[in-house]
Amino acid sequence: MKRLGRDFFAADATDVAPRLLHKVLVVGECSGRITEVEAYTGDDPASHSFRGKTPRNAVMFGPSGHLYVYFTYGMHHCANLVTGREGDGQAVLIRAVMPLTGVDTMIERRGRADHTADGPAKLCKAFAIDKALDGVDICAHPTIMVCDDGQMPAPIQSVTPRIGIRVGMDRLWRWSVVSQPSDTGTVVPDLG
Repeated sequence: MKRLGRDFFAADATDVAPRLLHKVLVVGECSGRITEVEAYTGDDPASHSFRGKTPRNAVMFGPSGHLYVYFTYGMHHCANLVTGREGDGQAVLIRAVMPLTGVDTMIERRGRADHTADGPAKLCKAFAIDKALDGVDICAHPTIMVCDDGQMPAPIQSVTPRIGIRVGMDRLWRWSVVSQPSDTGTVVPDLG
C-alpha cells in the first residue's frame, strides 16, 4: 500500500472527495476502505469554515493532509481530511468505510458487529478517533494515514446532496460507492 502524500490533498475538496473513494483509511491496527465522503469549502454555507477561522476550525485553514476532528451533538466525533491551499478552509468529511483490518477491535469499541463504520460518528468510534487526533498530519504520522492499495473502485457510484445540513443542500457534494468485500483479503499497510 502506498501512503497518499500532501500533493494528493492539495486540490479543492470537491476534487479530492471523489478521488478518496476506495482508498484505505488506516488508524493503528484498524483499516477500512472509504465508501462515502462529503466535500466542504470556505465559500460553502454548510462548512465550519464559512464564517472564518476560529479555535474550533483552525485546522481546516492549515496545510492540507491533516486530520480535522470535531465534536457534534454533544456526543459524537467526525473526521475530516483537510484539502486545498493553506488558508482555504476546506476539508472532506469521511462518512463511511468498509472495515478491512482490526475488525474485532472496531466491533469491541462500537459494541456491535453490524453497521460498524457506516456513518461518520460510527467510524470515529470504531477507529478511536477523537479530538486528541485533531490536527494530526496524516502524511507524516507513523500509524495514521490514507493509502492507495491499487484496488479499483466499485463501478456503482452515486453523487447526491450532503446529509444533515440545512444550507448548501443544492450542492451535490456527497459521493459514495457500493461496499464490496475486498478480493485480496486482509490489507496490511506498509508503514515503512
